Amino acid sequence: MGFEVFDYRKDIRNILVTPQIRGRFLRMEVGQVNRGHSHDLGHEIFLILQGRAEFEMNGESHVLEPGQLCVALTDESHIVRNVGDDEVIMYLSVTPHIQPTHTSWTEDGKKKPPRFTPSTAYDVPQDRETPTKTLAERHLQESEALAKAVETSTLVQREQVAAFEQALASGDMEAAMRARNVMWDALYPMFDQVFKLADAWNNLTYRTEDHEYLSQEVS
Repeated sequence: MGFEVFDYRKDIRNILVTPQIRGRFLRMEVGQVNRGHSHDLGHEIFLILQGRAEFEMNGESHVLEPGQLCVALTDESHIVRNVGDDEVIMYLSVTPHIQPTHTSWTEDGKKKPPRFTPSTAYDVPQDRETPTKTLAERHLQESEALAKAVETSTLVQREQVAAFEQALASGDMEAAMRARNVMWDALYPMFDQVFKLADAWNNLTYRTEDHEYLSQEVS
């Protein structure tokens, strides 16, 4: 991805879709209401660029105007309404972006079954070249790679936490910082693998919602 510049007055779409974050410009017509939902893993940030939008969260509601933002944390159901006389345009981001991204709730506060979404809902082109079996196998491979990364990192953390605590107790700050750095060197590939797994998972679940392709594949 090169250095792109986006303009909220014309780029009304998802502009970045990765497991780490999904960011987009969104337009809401006058009177439009976006139904309540939450995110199982992600925090969502809303920044109003044009118009007046009412947000309802945690039993409270506030009207936001251009330059104001609010945050819906994980599992916080939120409803958004355009309450102005003009279109609302906002920037929003959800992090992380891991399917299922939107969760609905019953009236008595229980989560409804997960709802998966095709890639086109996020302006991501459909992959109709990779067989479903390959996508499933990639998901399994990344899951197994994460398990190995966690095991390797845990061994390092166990050793280096002991070294860190010993260095602190003896007043050797240089040794403590060396131990901290070694901890990070082992954590980094583990976190990186988490997002590789999330990417494989998203691609597999996108396919599960491409019912036309699946029907052709098994026929």
